[in-house]
Amino acid sequence: MITRLALTAALLSAPASAMAAEERVTFSVEGMTVVGTLNLPDGVENPPAILLLHGFTGSRDELEIPAANEGIYARAARMWADEGIASLRIDYRFNGDSDGDFADSTLKAHVADGLAALDWLARSGRVDSSRLALVGWSMGGAVGAAVAARATHSLDAVALWAPGTNMASAIALMFGAETFKQGLASGGEPVKVTLPWGAEIELKSGFFESLYAIDPVAEITRYAGPLFVAVGTKDDVVYPQPISGQILLDYHTGTEELFVRDMDHVFNAFAGVEQVDELITATGGFIRKHMD
Repeated sequence: MITRLALTAALLSAPASAMAAEERVTFSVEGMTVVGTLNLPDGVENPPAILLLHGFTGSRDELEIPAANEGIYARAARMWADEGIASLRIDYRFNGDSDGDFADSTLKAHVADGLAALDWLARSGRVDSSRLALVGWSMGGAVGAAVAARATHSLDAVALWAPGTNMASAIALMFGAETFKQGLASGGEPVKVTLPWGAEIELKSGFFESLYAIDPVAEITRYAGPLFVAVGTKDDVVYPQPISGQILLDYHTGTEELFVRDMDHVFNAFAGVEQVDELITATGGFIRKHMD
């Protein structure tokens, strides 16, 4: 149980912007509840806003940086709020605090959630619906490319961090060929998967089939707005780099930037905050430039 003294101490030690800005929000997609965190900058009326889409097995705060005790997306939201930019980060259905079991996850469902989140933002009355942007990391980058292509709301900028460009191939390499074949042939029964870092998950055939339904490179051809792609030369999840990031720019028409650093798939987060902060700052600068 949290004592009143401990709660008071926590509030006093929290950054002032975090105390005032963060709010848990929900909306419905296909009768299921999606949970998100809305971060609003203090003292800014009608701010621009960024939608953040998380990666495979992630959640809306994303990977915690050990040195900061803060998730990468939570940190980005806080830093952007300090610059006057609002954000919404969501747990896809079947992930995190949103409804559904993880085994029922599909990329098609994640795209639907991203589109619904943009709708919620645009209609919320809390942000400027004419100044919206999107950030997606890893699988969230693949999802983000599809959301950008299919959105009915105009996006001023899209940033894809270490984005998946061939999801079926990437997942097959991660899971192993035999497990991947088993998943495709499972007929809707959950298949147990042991991830490279030791965690165990279960997924159904719908997930494996959906990997072929979303082609980020094809999707990005239908988004003509400004595009920022960030990749790391030490990435051993989405590789080889920078060619895997460059291919999105090759098929995209419009203003674009390729951000390449000597970083891994999590932006060297286990070594500290320096590379993460550079990426957050560069992304915010790119988005802000195209929202003005």
